[in-house]
Amino acid sequence: MGPPGGGRSVITARVQRHFNVLTYTDLAHESISKIFTTILTAFYYNFSQEIKDAVAPLVAMTLRVYDQVLNGPLKPTPNKSHYTFNLRDISRVAQGLCVADRRHCYEPVHAARLWVHENKRVFGDRLRDDPDRAWLDKVLAGEACETLALAKDEVYNAERLVFADYMDGIDVE
Repeated sequence: MGPPGGGRSVITARVQRHFNVLTYTDLAHESISKIFTTILTAFYYNFSQEIKDAVAPLVAMTLRVYDQVLNGPLKPTPNKSHYTFNLRDISRVAQGLCVADRRHCYEPVHAARLWVHENKRVFGDRLRDDPDRAWLDKVLAGEACETLALAKDEVYNAERLVFADYMDGIDVE
C-alpha cells in the first residue's frame, strides 16, 4: 500500500482503522551518499589510488542516475507498473561494484565500465521498450564521461559492454 497514484487508490478511513499505519522519512541525500561511500571505500581499500579516488564520484553518479530514473520519463504507469525503483536498487549497484578484482580493475575506466554494466543490469533489465533503454544509455554515458572525464569510446570499447572478471577460473563452454 502506498500513496494514491500509479494504479493505487485512496484508502478510506473506515478500512484504514483496521490496520496500523507505519511511516518513515526518506533518508537525506547526504546520508545515502555517506553510507555507500563508506561501503565502497572499505571494499576498494587494497585497490590502486586512482580507483580509491573514483569511489566518491561513482557514488555521486549512482545517486544522480537514481534521481533521474525516479523523476524522469520512467515513472510507473498502468502500462509499465513494474517501473518502481527504490533504495534497494542503489544497493544492488553498490553490491555489483563490489565484485571487482584489483588485478583487473586498476584504472578509472575499468570502474566506469563496471558501473555502467551494473546500472544496466539493475535499471536497464527492467525496461521494456527501446526508447526507455536508449534514454538510460544516454544518461549513463553522459554521467560516466562527464564525471570521470573519459571519452565515450573508452567506456564503450566493445559492441556489448560485459564485465565478467568475477568469472575468472570458471570454465564456460
